[in-house]
Formats: sequence, C-alpha cells, structure tokens
Amino acid sequence: MFNALNTIDKQEDYKLSINQVLAWLQEDGMISESDFKKCLQYAQLSRNQILHPLKIIVDCEVADQTQFGKVMKLEALTQWLASKVNLPYYYIDPLKIDVAAVTMVYSHAYALNFNILPVQVSKDEVVIATAEPYVRSWEYDLAKIQPCRIKRVFANPEEIKRYLGEFYVFAKSLKGAVDNSANQAANTIYNFEQLLKLGNVTDIDANNQHIVNLVNWLLQYAFDQRASDIHIEPRRNQGNVRFRIDGILHNVYQLPTGIMNAVLSRIKILGRMNIAEKRLPQDGRIKTQSSQNKEIELRLSTMPTAFGEKMVMRIFDPDVLLRNYQQLGFNSREQAVWTKMIQHSHGIILVTGPTGSGKTTTLYSTLKHLATPEVNLCTVEDPIEQIEPSFNQMQVQQNIGLTFASGIRTLMRQDPDIILVGELRDLETAEMAIQASLTGHLVFSTLHTNNAPSAVTRLLNLGVPDYLIQLTLLGVMAQRLLRLLCKHCKQKVSIDDAEWNALIAPFKATNPRHVYEPVGCTECRHTGYSGRIGIYEIFSNSVAIQRLMVGDCDIAAIRKQAINEGMRPLRLSAAEKVASGLTSIAEMIRVAPETIEF
Repeated sequence: MFNALNTIDKQEDYKLSINQVLAWLQEDGMISESDFKKCLQYAQLSRNQILHPLKIIVDCEVADQTQFGKVMKLEALTQWLASKVNLPYYYIDPLKIDVAAVTMVYSHAYALNFNILPVQVSKDEVVIATAEPYVRSWEYDLAKIQPCRIKRVFANPEEIKRYLGEFYVFAKSLKGAVDNSANQAANTIYNFEQLLKLGNVTDIDANNQHIVNLVNWLLQYAFDQRASDIHIEPRRNQGNVRFRIDGILHNVYQLPTGIMNAVLSRIKILGRMNIAEKRLPQDGRIKTQSSQNKEIELRLSTMPTAFGEKMVMRIFDPDVLLRNYQQLGFNSREQAVWTKMIQHSHGIILVTGPTGSGKTTTLYSTLKHLATPEVNLCTVEDPIEQIEPSFNQMQVQQNIGLTFASGIRTLMRQDPDIILVGELRDLETAEMAIQASLTGHLVFSTLHTNNAPSAVTRLLNLGVPDYLIQLTLLGVMAQRLLRLLCKHCKQKVSIDDAEWNALIAPFKATNPRHVYEPVGCTECRHTGYSGRIGIYEIFSNSVAIQRLMVGDCDIAAIRKQAINEGMRPLRLSAAEKVASGLTSIAEMIRVAPETIEF
C-alpha cells in the first residue's frame, strides 16, 4: 500500500507576506514603485483583517506594467504566483467537483483552519487546493489517515474561501437530510412494520431545514453559473441534477432518491403546486432573488416518468429577456425588415424555431418596444413566460376550457391593438388568429418549423386556406441561438478561400482574413464560450411569394423567391457572426448544420 508519509518532510509553516509577493512582482517588472508603496500602506491599514497578499494587490487596483491600461486581476495573479512557488495552477470549477466526495476528506473546521479545499478524490490520489504554499503541516497530518497520494495545487484564495463555505454547507445539509431519513425509517420499522411494506414512509419533510438549505443552495448555485434551466431527473437509484448553460446541459450533482423527492416537494410548495399529485404534469412559478438582490422568476414544470417525478425549472432573468435589436443579434438589414414589418396595423407575423431558440426573448423584446400608453397589447400564452406590467397577459387553462382559440375570442372583445398568441397549435387557433388579423389587429405568434418558408406549409397542413394566408401573413422569421466566443481567450486562426466558400456555398462573400476558435479561461469557466446571440432568416410576404402559396405549394420555390428578394438563410447569418469574430465555425455547424439550398 502507498504510504504518503514517506514522501512528505515535516516543515515549519509560514504564510506568504505582502512584502514577499510585492518583491516578486517588482522582480518580474509587473508593478510600479508608487503601486508598490500603495499596497504596503493598504496592508498596514488592514492589518486587523486576514487578507491574502493577492487580495490586497487586487483591492488596490494595481496597474499591470506588462499590459498597458489594464489592472491586475485576481485569477491572473493566481496563475502567476503558482508558477513562482512551483505548484500547478488549478481553476476551481464547481460543475466538475464531486462535492460529496471532497467534503469527506476532512472536516470543515480543519479545512477552515488551514484554508485548504479538496477538489479531486480518486482511489490513488487526493488533490488539495491551497493559496498558502508554505503552510504544509496539514499535509503531514492528512498523510497519516490517507493511504493514497496527496497532490497540492495552487488556486484563487477567494474562490477557496467561497467554496469552503458553499461545499461544506451543502454537504452538511445533505448529511442532515439523509440522517433524518434514516432515523425516520428506523422509527417506522419499529412502530409501523406492516405499513413499511405497503408504501414509502421514509420520505423526508419538505420543510425540514436541511431540505430548505439544499433548495436555496441549488437555486443560488444555478444563478451564479448563469444557468437558463435546472433539470431534476429521477433514476433507479438516485436523482440527477443538471444545469443548462449557454444551451448545453451539464451534470451538477446526484441526490439520493429520498432526498430528491423532498427537494421536489419543497420546490412544489414554493411554486404553489399540489405536492400530493405525482401522476399528472403540473406547472408553477417562483419569484425570488439572486445573491446580488436581482429579482428572478422561475417557471416550473413537472412530468411523471418511469422512476418518479421529473422537474424542469426555467430561469427568467428580466435583463436577459428584454433586449434591444443589436443585443438580440440583428444586423442592419434584418432590423430594417423586422421594424418595417411590425409597424403594420394588422396582419400576422410568425416567429419559428425549435424550443429554446430564443423566440420568447425576441417577441417580448419586440412587444416591449410596441407597448406604448396609446396601445392595448394583450397576450394569450401557455404558460406565461414572464410577467410584464406593460402587457395584459392571459394564461391558457385547458382543464377549464380556456384554450388558445377561446382566449383569442375573448381578447377580441377587449378592444386590443396588438395580440400575441403563444403558439398556433391547431386549425381552430390558427383560424381565430387569422380572424383577429382580418378585423384590424396586429397578431404575433410562433410555430415550430426548421426554417422561415416552411411556416407556410405548416399553416397549410393545419388546414388554413391558402387565400387567407396570402391575405394576412405579413412575414416570417426563423431563428436559432449561437454561443458567443469568450472575448478574453478566443484564439485567432487563419482560413483559406476554399474552406470559407464551402461553408457558405452557393453564396459568395468576402473571405475573412482570420476567424476565431474557443480556448477556455477562467472568465468563461474554461468552456471557451460566454453568452448567446441570435441568428435569423426573415422574409416579407411579397406579391411574388403570394402567387406561390397555392394548393400543394412548392416550399423550395418560396425559399428561392425569398432569397431572391433578400432573405439570408440561417447558415449565412451564422457565417456573418463567424466572420465578425463572435462565434466559431464549429458552433456555426452545430447550430446551423443544413447546407444552403438555392
């Protein structure tokens, strides 16, 4: 068996001093004399606080002498200091850390005493993050109880401090909930042995303080990680928690089945849902605040599965949902066509795309622009995505007969100027939307189609007569969301004419001298991407296109005519974002894989 004690020499501990770190910075030509003195003065003033030397330097906003006009950042300083003390630099990514495993290495009190954080645990090795390279007595103590290899890495001192609190609080709440479950099960066996055979009586109270803490941690964790959705999924022996970040799902944690059920019940209580009903789908809402006191709304949806109830929480940040056209990703031509289209007093405008392609953001941002005091703007949605005070919003409730069609019928008696219909799902809803547009209302709605021209065939397939589509349809816009390259770490690469022409064929466009690829850094959590932006294809319903909307219309002919009139396909819109350095070729191919047909 490996003995870690044999590889460790017990040494005298001492902490890094501000003088030592400043001397190293000066030695490397990274700090001016005036900033050197400023840091020493600040350290003297804050001597009663326990501040790491790197934190003192960052608080003083020291100018980086190697990069003109920039101040030193804590993560960059951490990387620099790691190389000075000959330790591997480690970026703490909470999404990649097994919290249950790392918090079992040693106690919270011991971790706080030495300000060290376990970050990886395997059969052969334990990786410990520290910001004090010359404090090593803990390593000797740990080697006595750990038969495996101990590896030290150097990490951001503030991140160590932060996750020491978060990880151990989460682990404590989880352990407390598990212990409660075990105690309850033991008591049940003693008192109600027969009942135990008939049903699950070991469920934990959803209002148990440990469960409350788990739910609070889960929500704040999701907000901090910029998640757009939280998935809680039951499996045979455990429950999985996953976050969708920039359109990609990430595994976050596994919960014991009993704990997961209690967490779901707690969330259902907060969302005013029926906690006793687990066989039918339910919807709910929660309004809460992030750690920055920003108001955030969550839309809840449950679904019965083979292993229990699954829940998805969609997170709506008002700052993300309501944007201007430039922030949405419109280029000048797309903005001009869209702006002209929405200025009509009556007719139907459709936005198409799969779930999660940003249709709601586009429509809400547009309606917010149109919702002036002179306009009566009404919506019928299923569900209401975001409460907006400037709209009159109505929720579809199928169980009492309030459908999209009956909702539109009601709205037409409310003297509306603009109507948003959440989705044209059936012929009745489509006919009511068309009737509303024929009687002088501007109607917005969505469809699920792969591109803009396909919306015409979708309406025809629903049973809408072609002459009504010709009369009422103002235009269609299809959209997707591309991940944006991290501006801090994207890397420039060259691209030849042949490769570029193959990407956008049969169109022609000036070959950019270079494009960018993702790298990964601390700012983007080592994904290479941060945030998303829209790509669009949009056409107005011209006389020439109307002539093609007859009978079993040829969608290829409509597409060709729309392109002749200026529509730029999704693939070409994505290529523009690549040429502008906003995204990568790989991301363009992932989101818009279809070649351009023309």
